[in-house]
Amino acid sequence: MNKTLSREALQAVRQVPLFAGLEDETLALLTDGAVERSYRRGALLFRKGEPADRFYVVLDGWVKLFRESPDGNECMVGLFTRGESFAEAAMFDRLGFPVNAAVAEEARLLAFTADHFLPTLERNHGLALNMLANLSGMLRYLVRQLDQLTLQPTYQRLAAFIVSLCPAEEGPASVRLPCDKLLIAGRLGMKPESFSRAMARLREVGVSCERNCVHVENVAELRRFANTTEEAPLSPLPGAAQNTSRAAMLRPCR
Repeated sequence: MNKTLSREALQAVRQVPLFAGLEDETLALLTDGAVERSYRRGALLFRKGEPADRFYVVLDGWVKLFRESPDGNECMVGLFTRGESFAEAAMFDRLGFPVNAAVAEEARLLAFTADHFLPTLERNHGLALNMLANLSGMLRYLVRQLDQLTLQPTYQRLAAFIVSLCPAEEGPASVRLPCDKLLIAGRLGMKPESFSRAMARLREVGVSCERNCVHVENVAELRRFANTTEEAPLSPLPGAAQNTSRAAMLRPCR
């Protein structure tokens, strides 16, 4: 196993759908040569059109993918956090990055280079088949995510997101929103004004918000309101919602 990776980093990698279910030896082959690095907010990772010679796994923090309009405005394409990967599809098709990527909130990332990753797949056919199966699983996750974004009203999406941040299954909780409200609105497929209306609607079930700190009177009641008892909520952490940058989100609210 690559000794440059911390145990925490390896745990985050295991949460990524692309690597789900891989044996230790297989994971070691793929992570060998991966580079762990910290980035400040606003750091640009790549621009549209640049060679797609790498992809990333988020260990902590948030990263946004976006396009720029002719007048210079940003159109957000995606928002990623711990336990998620991005840009792997661009690396596989070798057509260049289709969007820009920048750090939305201070982040630690793990970069996998094409020079190492692709030859490893070519030398191990069984590994390549496993990766294809995992990519299929990612597609199913994205379909479910799309269903939630299109079928759930905005207040339910926001309720499910807040539930995913709560450390307890029931009772009161106070959590810190992990990034800017505009980014969260984009993540949940809503406009900023819709985010404000959705937050106001959640007052009915004992949710209040002071700046970036959210207070929940009863997590179980909020979960019922979000209608997430039968399916996992639309969380920032596919497959590992309860492990998201816990220290960052549980800092005392001020």
